[in-house]
Amino acid sequence: MGTIIEQLSLTRGGWRSRHSALHLASAAARSCLNKAGCRPDDLDLLLNAGLYRDRNLGEPALAALIQDDIGAHPEDPHTGDHGTFSFDVANGTCGVLTALQIVDGFLRSRVIERALIVASDADPGHGLSERFPFSAVGGAALCCWTDDHYGLGQVHWVNRIDGGDSFRATVGQNDNRNVLRFHESSSLDEDYAAAGYEAVATCLQEAKLELAEVDSVVAAPARPGFRAALAAKLGMPESRVTVADDEHMHTAALIAALEREERGRSTRARTVLVAVGAGVTAGAALYDGPPIPEEKMARRLWRHGRIIVKDQRSGVETAP
Repeated sequence: MGTIIEQLSLTRGGWRSRHSALHLASAAARSCLNKAGCRPDDLDLLLNAGLYRDRNLGEPALAALIQDDIGAHPEDPHTGDHGTFSFDVANGTCGVLTALQIVDGFLRSRVIERALIVASDADPGHGLSERFPFSAVGGAALCCWTDDHYGLGQVHWVNRIDGGDSFRATVGQNDNRNVLRFHESSSLDEDYAAAGYEAVATCLQEAKLELAEVDSVVAAPARPGFRAALAAKLGMPESRVTVADDEHMHTAALIAALEREERGRSTRARTVLVAVGAGVTAGAALYDGPPIPEEKMARRLWRHGRIIVKDQRSGVETAP
């Protein structure tokens, strides 16, 4: 028994939302809840793991604004009534894994029944950043508890303190405005892969498992160099390391990688989740994912100007 991810959703920035992390996160949250058939008021907890946001604002917590946007108990809480608690988690690429660890604690103690994790990043625009390196993407993951033999295992963390040499984001004054700037080293991918490998090794050692007993590795960030270096250190082909399909994703990269991994399977799977970010900080956890529900087996594909529904088990295609 453990925490499982009930639904995943991803939203990419368009012309209107490319400078708004709030809009991206809210859109991903609404899409995720709609797919799961979950009302916003059914949420007990909402965590925002996004980092780069509208106009570089640090306050208020974006989670509270997202909660209000999607209509999850936006009114003042009343004693004895059901409400939604929300807060931000700031840990870069590792933010979603950190949020999963927090959600697991709440669900394990039975104080909540459902939690939503959201993450998004957007170029603040308006001259408030220099060469912003990340894609405008929002992601959401709806989590709940199961008493079956599935769920998230213990998260293991590794810290290789480098003083921000591998990757660093700073905000400084320029023409009387706060400008966001970025720096990364040429060894970033190797540094991240070394920390990621250490976290995965610790995770498997504690679980008394060999890498061969794991079906796949789901990793963030989605940088090709990191993926290749991590696969090499693990001694496995790159094809077994699933990452997001956009190498420029940041905090939503783990959600995107999970969504991509889920699309490629129909049965239960034992996966190692690994996220690495600035610091260098790396985390890894085993996730025994449940079989994909039947209603998810049919995917909608756009082909030749019409929608085709394909049943992944039978391979039968129909046009509704």
